[in-house]
Amino acid sequence: MSMIDPFGADKATGMPSGWDVIGVSDSAAAGVPEPGSGNVRKRGRAPGSPTAEWSFPADPGAVRTARTAVRRVLADWGLNGAADMAVLLVSELVTNSLRHASGPIGVRMVLLNTDGLLVEVSDPLPDPPQERDAAPDDEGGRGLQLVACSSRRWGTRRGKSGKTVWFELSVAG
Repeated sequence: MSMIDPFGADKATGMPSGWDVIGVSDSAAAGVPEPGSGNVRKRGRAPGSPTAEWSFPADPGAVRTARTAVRRVLADWGLNGAADMAVLLVSELVTNSLRHASGPIGVRMVLLNTDGLLVEVSDPLPDPPQERDAAPDDEGGRGLQLVACSSRRWGTRRGKSGKTVWFELSVAG
């Protein structure tokens, strides 16, 4: 039996009740699905690359839960040095999905064999995000600029039912 903490998270998984962890795997052979078929995802990925994947409802609590899940997995992978930036960028992209889409939000991380971490955030809205110039007093509008400036590469891709915004971080030691 799993224990529930005061915030409603299952102690075994760290995820709130009713939220699904799609998978965390240390082996590609474990059958972790590869949604989409973009060349970017396959770049640098070795068989057996660690992979983590979640699906969150379009609910404001998804941002906090995504941050917690990403931080825990990166700690398990020994990548604490990349955690703050990965958590910040995932938070920005999940927030964008919440503001503009209405449906499940997917988060996927793959440790690449070339010193990199690939992170993807997917939602059911097919329209690509729009980078914009925020005025100094604007409360929003800087998320994609932050992703572009903080990651070594980033982009978007359309899927069968929505889009994915992805970025790569360097995790070299």
